[in-house]
Amino acid sequence: MVAYMQHKDLANEQLDSARGLEIRDGVHRVMDGLAAAAQRSDRNVDDIRLLAATKTRDVGEIMAAIDAGVRLIGENRPQEIEVKALRLQELCAQQGLVLGAHQAHTAAVSNHSEASASSLTSDSSSSQDMGFHLIGQLQSNKINKVLPYVTTIESVDNLVLAERISRRAVARGCVVGVLLEVNESGEASKSGCSPEAAQELAYAMAAMDGIELRGLMTIGAHVDDEGRIRTGFAHLRGLRDAIVGSGESGTASCQELSMGMTHDMVYAIEEGSTIVRVGTAIFGERAFI
Repeated sequence: MVAYMQHKDLANEQLDSARGLEIRDGVHRVMDGLAAAAQRSDRNVDDIRLLAATKTRDVGEIMAAIDAGVRLIGENRPQEIEVKALRLQELCAQQGLVLGAHQAHTAAVSNHSEASASSLTSDSSSSQDMGFHLIGQLQSNKINKVLPYVTTIESVDNLVLAERISRRAVARGCVVGVLLEVNESGEASKSGCSPEAAQELAYAMAAMDGIELRGLMTIGAHVDDEGRIRTGFAHLRGLRDAIVGSGESGTASCQELSMGMTHDMVYAIEEGSTIVRVGTAIFGERAFI
């Protein structure tokens, strides 16, 4: 168990009205900022999705964000998914929303045939579907804990992990979306494959059964240099375009660019992000790490 889970009841559904308004206002501010950045860069705001990063947030807080209009959530740790996911799905269902992976399973399909159409974990099959992403690192022994719930795993950065997710998904009879995480900043503290290795790794992942390569993810450089941050985001966009343009099997679905968080969201949107991962600007500073 993660240490903070001993001090905060993540299954709590109760929320006082002041906290609910605080979260609602946070969502609306972020959406307004997203729309403004899209307009400045002459982009369609509907092509950019807000992912609420819900690490350390309880069920009540997450539902407040969903009530405010969030339609994509992301968890960092499988342990939190286990605690929250089922109840979140039940509460969303009461509002006519489908959160995350469907619980029924059919035979897994090959990425060389109709994986996109047959996937049970699509983020966008209808306006009532909500994406549920894992955005933190995934250990192999936790794969089975997240597959029943998540639609996409954003933090896949090596072939061994991709192969293990593929095998587990095939065994479950489902197809799960994955994003290839690339360490564009080169910072040793960050996970992700090197930019030089990204294309070949993407081609290998795209050809696997049980997974669908849906795009790339990066964490912006932790610096005050706007130019350096933008350079990393622009390079990821170029990688995505090269992968899609390669014509390699399974790469046509590699459309997403998950980049940008609270502090660099605007830069990311202006450089082509399709998913921005925002926690602090919605929920406030975390009491736990």
